[in-house]
Formats: sequence, structure tokens, C-alpha cells
Amino acid sequence: MILVGGEALVDLVPGPGTRPGELGPLRPLPGGGPYNVAITVGRLGTPVRFLSRLSTDAFGDSLLARLTLSGVDVSLVQRGPEPTTLAIAGIGPDGSARYSFYVQGTADREVDHPGVLPPDVAILSLGTLSLVLEPGASRYERLLREHTGLTVVDPNIRPVLIGDPDAYRRRFTSWLPDIGLLKLSVEDAAWLADGDPDQAVRSWLAHGPVAVVLTRGADGITVRTAAGAEVTVPTPAAAVVDTIGAGDTVHGALLSWLHNAGIGTPDALHAVGADEWRKALHFAARAAAVTVSRAGAEPPYAAELDVQP
Repeated sequence: MILVGGEALVDLVPGPGTRPGELGPLRPLPGGGPYNVAITVGRLGTPVRFLSRLSTDAFGDSLLARLTLSGVDVSLVQRGPEPTTLAIAGIGPDGSARYSFYVQGTADREVDHPGVLPPDVAILSLGTLSLVLEPGASRYERLLREHTGLTVVDPNIRPVLIGDPDAYRRRFTSWLPDIGLLKLSVEDAAWLADGDPDQAVRSWLAHGPVAVVLTRGADGITVRTAAGAEVTVPTPAAAVVDTIGAGDTVHGALLSWLHNAGIGTPDALHAVGADEWRKALHFAARAAAVTVSRAGAEPPYAAELDVQP
């Protein structure tokens, strides 16, 4: 079983026909990095639970219903009267997204520590705003340090919400011994490194993670391992509507692949060779290509892919 912990929110995305820089209708779409990851895993038919706190408002009801429809176990989802976090997305000419956030007093950041995790949880996945916004960030961090199976983290940096970048970078570095797989974009790696991301990846691998997966947009996906392997796969051709949820889809597809390959510990991840990594990355890239072809974070179902995990 995979456990994904973190925020669920609503993306307010420009409606069809809205030109870059133009004010127009906004469409509310479900989102949040960890939420998108859980939806991806569920739609790919892999057992997954979601840990978060959802509002009892209409947005929270919709977010919960979509989890269930996507095959996600919601037994660890908490509810509360606080409002749902909102993210205002601006879409560039190339489909890339930038965000502003409404996070004050919202439900997801008030999540309670769940206590002892169910014994069937092998893989724990964390990331994005939930590792930044207190008090929830400290509660998720505690889970990261307690989990004895495979922990996967995508920091999914949102600089506008990080008041002290140097303090966050130190906190991130403190997580490395407890992370088995680190997944992030090359832009996030550059921000975290405050310099050369390639040099940073080598340093990170020396301090804990078994592997680091870098998404590079149109330049593909790369994995580097502590054992010295490096594999890159290309980005499949796709008619890009927007890139919302693309990295989250890669993350979720990798989780699905790992689960179905029986990899649930750092030791098992150490044994994954270059050929198997290539299969995993191709699967993740194919899934993300479907997501970018649709508005908002709409990961594919297993039946939509011509490659199975």
C-alpha cells in the first residue's frame, strides 16, 4: 500500500480562450501536488491511501468525492470547517503555469498527526506546500522521520510561500537521510541548490537518497542513483494544453511502478538497475504526456496508456 500525505486544494485556472495576460473567467479545478499524486496512483489501479485534512465546504466535498471516484482510500482523510486552499494559476504561451496562493487558516495545513500508520503501508509519499505551511509541515516531517519503509519526497518548490529560503534549504537537507527516492524538477533542484543542480544532486545522493529523479520538461526525465547509474528518457510528443499536474503525474506513476515491482524499502530500491529504471521512467513520461494534453491536473487511467506499470 502507498500512503500519500499532503495538501488538497482548488486551482482557479483561466477559462478556454483566455489569452495570456488577459483577465477572464476562472475555472475551479481540483489540485494540490500530493492530491494529484494520489489521484494518479488510484487511477493507475494501485492501492493508495490519502492523508490530509479537507474542508467541509463545497470544494472539500468535491475533492473528497473525486478521490473516491479515482480509487483512493480516504480512511485517513480528516475534515474540518476551515476553508479550502485556493491557487490562482496563470498559464503562459507554452502552457507553463505560475501560481499565487490563498492559504491563511485553510484546512489542509491543520492536519493532525495520524498516529501509528497502518501496517500495510510500505511507501510513504510527501511534498509540496504541506512541507512548508505550519503547523502541518512539522506533522508531516515527523511522519517522514518515523517511516521505516520507502519514503518518496517531491519538494515541488513554491518560492512565493517560502519566507526564509536559506532556512528551508537547511530543513530540506535535514530530510535527506530519511528519503529513499527524491523526485523534483530541474528548476526546483536549481532553487534548492542556489546554484548548479547537477552538483547538488551528487551531494544529495551522498547524504541519503538511493536515487534522484529529475523532470526536465521537454528535455525528458533523468534518474541518477547512489550507485552511479544515470538514465534519461525523452519526453513523448504531446499537444500541450497546460502543464498543471505533469510533475505530479510523473511522481504518481513512479510510485505505481515501484509498488507493482515489489519495491517498498530503500534496500529494494538499491537493487533496481538501469534497464528497470528506463522502464519506470518511460511509463511515467507516457502518463505525464496524457496529463499535459488536458486542462488542469487530469492524470490518465491505466486503460488509457499503451504501457502498463
